Amino acid sequence: MTDTSIKMKIGSLCLSASLLWLSACATNPVTGRKDFVLMSESDEISLGQRYNKQIAKQQPTYPDKVLNDYVNRIGQQLAAVSHRNTLKFEFKVVDSTTVNAFALPGGFIYITRGLLAYLNSEAELAAVLGHEIGHVTARHSVRQHSASTATGVLGAVVTAATGVRGSQNLFNLMGGALLSGYGRKHELESDRLGAQYLVKAGYDPRAIIEVIGVLKNQELFETQRAKEEGREPRSYHGVFASHPSNDQRLQEVVAEAGKLPANKSAKTRRETFMRQIDGMTFGSGERDGIVRGNRFFHKPLDFGLTFPDQWSIDNQSDKLVATAPGKDAILQLELKPVTRGVSPHQLLESLGLRNISNGRSLKISTFQAYTVTAPVSINNATRTARFVVIYDRDNAFIFTGAHKNNRDLGKFDDTIISIAKSYHKLSAQEQRQANSQRIEIITAGRSSSIASLARQSPISKHAAEQLRLLNDLYPAGEIQSGQRVKVVR
Repeated sequence: MTDTSIKMKIGSLCLSASLLWLSACATNPVTGRKDFVLMSESDEISLGQRYNKQIAKQQPTYPDKVLNDYVNRIGQQLAAVSHRNTLKFEFKVVDSTTVNAFALPGGFIYITRGLLAYLNSEAELAAVLGHEIGHVTARHSVRQHSASTATGVLGAVVTAATGVRGSQNLFNLMGGALLSGYGRKHELESDRLGAQYLVKAGYDPRAIIEVIGVLKNQELFETQRAKEEGREPRSYHGVFASHPSNDQRLQEVVAEAGKLPANKSAKTRRETFMRQIDGMTFGSGERDGIVRGNRFFHKPLDFGLTFPDQWSIDNQSDKLVATAPGKDAILQLELKPVTRGVSPHQLLESLGLRNISNGRSLKISTFQAYTVTAPVSINNATRTARFVVIYDRDNAFIFTGAHKNNRDLGKFDDTIISIAKSYHKLSAQEQRQANSQRIEIITAGRSSSIASLARQSPISKHAAEQLRLLNDLYPAGEIQSGQRVKVVR
């Protein structure tokens, strides 16, 4: 193919791409300007409905109708004064410990009970919901999706014209840069919109700053814990490098909203909010299992485990991960369904392990159990791992343990086997210990302090820090006599 024919083909395809671009412009409901979008509002709603069904399967709604109705009521008040008040919004509380809130296209908005626990007023709840409504009204997800699609289309145009696959990588890089640039811009736009909606619904727009302060403190605490546990931190609103009270652009956003005429005097409704979350589950729920010191209890599956002292236990949604002091060893527990007629030994072989050795049966109460060793890759190096599988009714509990640095398991081999051997049915006392911890609202007495409340708390690690975070006193604040305080029981 000649250079001229390549140029003609590129010109023809780029003209098609340009026509696509021009035909895909739509008026932004917030700014009134034309935005490049590749889906109609009905398509946006359909996409949101599809994702909403998927999330319902993976992230169940918190089973408290009164609390869900309360959150939905606040959300609907804000949606009614938004730029897309004809859209049918839905607000749900997700049964998750994650400190998060998010919005799907079409008006599906979620807040986790993990975030609700750390808020301290109805105004702060409204600030979170208003921010997420802002993402929907400004069509951030739709614009991001359209930009990503366009990048793929233009990349395909050049690839088709030249036959050079490397050109696709160039456009992928450009698309990545384009989308990564949306982060702070879109978050600030959502904060600006959220602050406007707060004022129109009668709330103090400064609640936006208070909420982001809560999230920044969570980020600082999460960074501390992640460093201790040797993992990457997990954060929600990590677009503010400094504390939000010192962020000039955020202060300007809130100040702008404060100039708007409010429908009524600004409200916070702290006590109303406190009553709503009184009794709400805190931390891991019974559905996911409970960590108590060096022990783990799972009430629905009726089993318990004991770990050595000083081991760190991370109860994740899909697995249980425990690490030895100094991160010298790691153990992971996963659950798989038992296939009829497949023995524990055969199940381990079906995992795709190679060079299996040291296979033998284990005696763990009345359960079928089998163990092997096999090489695995950790930190780009080959290590020997210990695998143990225990059959309990229709479930297979698979333990995988390995030394972080040594090729062999060394002293940790016996420890990993002993953890697996601690598997047992819950006693009546353990059944009670497997109940969820809950938030309780109390009035601080004259002798009350964070230290005294931390000593009484069932929170096993960082109790004082957690209580300060719950009551917006992090990192070193103190409670006052007569103050309404969140504790964990």
